[in-house]
Amino acid sequence: MARIQIGGAGGAPSNNFIRSLRESLRRDHLIGTCSTPSDLFLADTDEKYVVPPATAASYPERILAQLHQARPDFLHVQNDYEVRAVSRLRDRIQEAGVTLYLPAADTIENCVDKQKSYEIWAGAGVRVPKTILLQSERDLKTAFDTLGKTIWIRATEGAGGAGALPADNFDFARIWIDRFKGWGHFTASELLSKHTVAWQSIWYRGELVVAQTRRRRSWNFGNRTLSGVTGITGVGETCSSAVVDRVAQDAIRAIDSTPHGIFSVDMTYDFSDMPMPTEINIARFFTTHYFFTKAGVNFPEIYCNIALDGVFPTLEKKINPLPDGLIWIRGMDHEPVLTTATELEQLERQLD
Repeated sequence: MARIQIGGAGGAPSNNFIRSLRESLRRDHLIGTCSTPSDLFLADTDEKYVVPPATAASYPERILAQLHQARPDFLHVQNDYEVRAVSRLRDRIQEAGVTLYLPAADTIENCVDKQKSYEIWAGAGVRVPKTILLQSERDLKTAFDTLGKTIWIRATEGAGGAGALPADNFDFARIWIDRFKGWGHFTASELLSKHTVAWQSIWYRGELVVAQTRRRRSWNFGNRTLSGVTGITGVGETCSSAVVDRVAQDAIRAIDSTPHGIFSVDMTYDFSDMPMPTEINIARFFTTHYFFTKAGVNFPEIYCNIALDGVFPTLEKKINPLPDGLIWIRGMDHEPVLTTATELEQLERQLD
């Protein structure tokens, strides 16, 4: 039995990691940390600790002190900013006797910053939506002149569609960027379709261990945002595509020739039905990875087995081991439901 510490405990991404471990063959002692004390009441962990936000100046010393107090064998976090903070502290964390299973430090820096990812992909010939870093109003004007009547604006860092806005009006876009103090931290891109797909994978020293694809049928609460994007998948579906598999792996290897750890690739289709990578959620699983656990492939268990015990899974297929057409339906204040596309579509036909 290992002592495993999970950052962001109580939030959905980390709780799904915790649930997956609780439902695995592992019998670990789980330690939860979070910067929001009330969230810890929602975490099924054996110990709970409050720590500063990962962006706080006090985070490094506070988290190192907490690790010395709790003495975990392994540390995993589920938030981009905390992933980066832990990566920057990796030597000191490992000196404290805590195991990490992280991609290379520069890989994490390049993935957390979406503009850096874009530049690497574009330079490597990976097909990506044309993107402009918005340093000034002049850049915004150039974006409208060159990217189309409607452009996609978003922050270079952050999850959940941070700063995202489809804009067809220069003045409104300028006000939006001003509102978020986004000059130098926002980009403008070609507007793609609404169809998205995600490819979650675990790697070990350059070798793929397992990967699974799911497409998003809908966002939860999308009608409450200007962009329609919330980062909260409402309905997801397992699927497979040789094109998606190739694009995801090309995107990963362009960033890191020897991938190690978790690489979760977000892709959006253009209007010619070609998936384009928009970001890699690095060193963390998608929020909805519990979907795969309930369907039969427990990514957190595989990940911890490798990191702590050097044990690798035996799978008939490394890529898309789950069948297509499994549906995961999520909402607020109730357990998610696992069903099939056939069952869902039987109900959807009643709309006709």
